[in-house]
Amino acid sequence: MSGYAVEIDNLVKKFGDFTAVDQVTLRVKRGEIFGFLGPNGAGKSTVIRMLCGLLTPTSGSASVNGFAVGSESEAIRRSIGYMSQKFSLYDDLTVEENIDFFAGIYGVPLGRRAERKDFALRMAGLQDRRSDMTRLLAGGWKQRLALGCAILHEPPVLFLDEPTSGVDPIARRGFWDLIYQLSEAGNTIFVSTHYMDEAEYCHRAALMYRGRVIALGSPAELKGELRDHHLLEIEAQDLLGAMSVLGTVRGVRDTAVFGGGLHAVVDDPESALASIPPALERAGLGAGAMRRIEPSMEDVFVALIEREDRAPE
Repeated sequence: MSGYAVEIDNLVKKFGDFTAVDQVTLRVKRGEIFGFLGPNGAGKSTVIRMLCGLLTPTSGSASVNGFAVGSESEAIRRSIGYMSQKFSLYDDLTVEENIDFFAGIYGVPLGRRAERKDFALRMAGLQDRRSDMTRLLAGGWKQRLALGCAILHEPPVLFLDEPTSGVDPIARRGFWDLIYQLSEAGNTIFVSTHYMDEAEYCHRAALMYRGRVIALGSPAELKGELRDHHLLEIEAQDLLGAMSVLGTVRGVRDTAVFGGGLHAVVDDPESALASIPPALERAGLGAGAMRRIEPSMEDVFVALIEREDRAPE
């Protein structure tokens, strides 16, 4: 058996004249947490739907658990778990009824259904709410229940398509704790997200933009793409005004809004720290606190997208 749970070679998906997925090639190791990152519309969900046997590729090839995408789609669907950002739950059923329904859909043996139901309830922390209507659950609880339903049949590979979209940061962190537990138990987790910070939780991640993979590696390797970037964090009340001024300062290569401040890519940090405050003061803008920082995954992604946009066709 191959050491890879997912193998993709030159995968293409077109809808008419629009190319949603453009020559994607990658490998995902067994037991790996693999992140698929990118903005909405980058092609992440289209790739996942092809891997799950829900869409037929236009060209290229892929396999999941050794089964070929396209010709062995039914075998793939039996051997994977899938969870979308809509959670695929039935709001007019109780928590327990949802679990029973998906146990039947996934063909969990009758003799194991009670055991698997108990596992799903414990994992989701819903033992005492099994009789509650699912529509009454908060987003984070629905998320955990959907994950429990997706793994009732103990699939070796789990596809999570934007699973943390629309839930609060605390629920997101708790959900990733569950993903770690599944990975440690030997499951392969293929998770897509547009939250760049979630790449930090993955063993490896691919950054996708306009249907193409523009970077691939561990979080440390991806940050290494910015080894020639010196980054400053700058506080400013008038962010747009400060960005305009920074564009005129020699040695400032790029600026972007991050939270309530700015991130500026500069050639020489010491020179920039000395020249930026006077430039802001001359423009009538108070110079707030400034400091040098290490790039985040969001910085990495912004820089790589800009590099991609500047590259000739």
